[in-house]
Amino acid sequence: MPSPSPHDPPRVAVLADSDTRWKWGAHTARRLVPGAIPQGFLLRGRATPTARQLAESGADAGEAREITAADFLTELGRGTHQVLILACVGGTVQALLHALADVWKGDQQRPVVVTGYVGVVYEKLTDGLLLRHGADMVLANSPYDVRRFRAVYEGVRADASAVTECALPFLGGARHDVRPRGQDRPYRLVFAVQPSVPGSRADRAYLLERAMAHARRHPGREVIVKLRSRPGEQTTHVEELPYQRLAERARDRRPDNFSLAYGNMGEVLDTTDLLVTVSSTAALESLHRGIPTAILTDLGIREPLGNHYFTGSGCFASWDELDAGYRPEPETEWLADQGLAADPEQAYGPARERLSALLGAPRPPLTPYYTRRTAPGYLPGILARHDTVAPASTHRLLRQAARATYRTAAQRIAPIIRRWGQL
Repeated sequence: MPSPSPHDPPRVAVLADSDTRWKWGAHTARRLVPGAIPQGFLLRGRATPTARQLAESGADAGEAREITAADFLTELGRGTHQVLILACVGGTVQALLHALADVWKGDQQRPVVVTGYVGVVYEKLTDGLLLRHGADMVLANSPYDVRRFRAVYEGVRADASAVTECALPFLGGARHDVRPRGQDRPYRLVFAVQPSVPGSRADRAYLLERAMAHARRHPGREVIVKLRSRPGEQTTHVEELPYQRLAERARDRRPDNFSLAYGNMGEVLDTTDLLVTVSSTAALESLHRGIPTAILTDLGIREPLGNHYFTGSGCFASWDELDAGYRPEPETEWLADQGLAADPEQAYGPARERLSALLGAPRPPLTPYYTRRTAPGYLPGILARHDTVAPASTHRLLRQAARATYRTAAQRIAPIIRRWGQL
C-alpha cells in the first residue's frame, strides 16, 4: 500500500473481540482520527459479534472482517497502518502487546497502540490496567478515571504517561430537554438489561416482574425492556439466563403496554423519558443527554452488581419509588467528574494532540509492565491462554517457568524429602 499523503488522516486498524468492544473501538477511531475510515478486525472467538450485533452497535461495520490472532499479527506486520486500537479484554491486550513487541522489534515507525475501556470500570481495576500497560495510549473516559488509572500505575512504579483523558466515544444525540414533545407518543420508560448482572434466575425474574408491574400501574406509559442479544448470541459477558426466555414464561401476565426491544441504544434513547438499569453503561449515555436515569437499589448497592459505581450520582431509586412517580435528579459535580457534562468532541482534543505527537516522533519498543522479571508466576499463564496470539513469547516464558520450578524442587524440596527418609 502506498504511503499516505501528509494531508490524509492516519490509517487506523481496530481489533475487537465482542459487540460492545467493537462499538467502543470503532467510535474511538472516528473521534481520535477525524476523517479516518477504520479498518475493522473481529477477533475470532467465543464472543465474535454477529452481523445483527454489529448493525446495532451504531458503528459502520462495512470494513470489519473476522480474523484469527495469528493472521492479524501478519496483517500488522505489513506496516500499512499508523494507529492500532485494541478493543479487547485485558488478557488479550497483554498477549498482543508482547506479540507485537516481537513483530515490531527495532521498528521506530511502528503503529501507535491505543487501548482503553468500553464504559464503567467497576471491577478488577488494578488487574485490568496492568494488563493494558505497555500501550502508547490508555484512554480514560473521565477525569475520575484519569486519577484512578494514574494512581494505580504510579503505585506500582509503572510509567503512567500513557493515561490520556477523553470521553466515552459514543456519547451524543439530542438532549432530552430540547426534543419536541407532543401527543404523538406516550411517556416511555426503558429498562436497559445486562447480560450478567444480576446473575441469578430469581433476581432477573424479580426485575422483569417489577417492570411488568410498573406497566400495569401506569397503563398510559410504555414500558420497554431493552435487550442486548438474542438467545444464542454472545456478548462481552456471558448471558446464561436471557430475559427473553423469562418473559416467554410470563407471557400470560404481560400487559399490553409492555414489550421487549432490540436496537441501537442511541436510537432507543431518542424516545426515552426515563431510563432504568442496574448498572449498564447505557446510564452514562442517558445522563449525558439529560434523560432522567434511575439506578436500581432493589437488589442492594453492591460491588458484584456494579451499581456502587454510581455512589454520589443522585440517581439511586427503587421500583417502589419509580412506581410512585419519583424521578432522580443527577448531581452536577458527579456528572462533570464522570465526563458527562462536556462536549465529547472537545473532550478528545488532548487525546488527538497526544496521538499527533506520537505519530511525529520515533516510537520506542512496547514495554508492558508484566515481564518474566516482574510477574514470572502470572504472565506465562496469560500467554498460554492466548498461545495463538503470542506463541513464541508463551513457549519461552513457559520454559523459563518450568526451569524455575525444577530449580525450586531440586534445591529446596528434594533435600527435605531426603531428610524425611533418614528419620
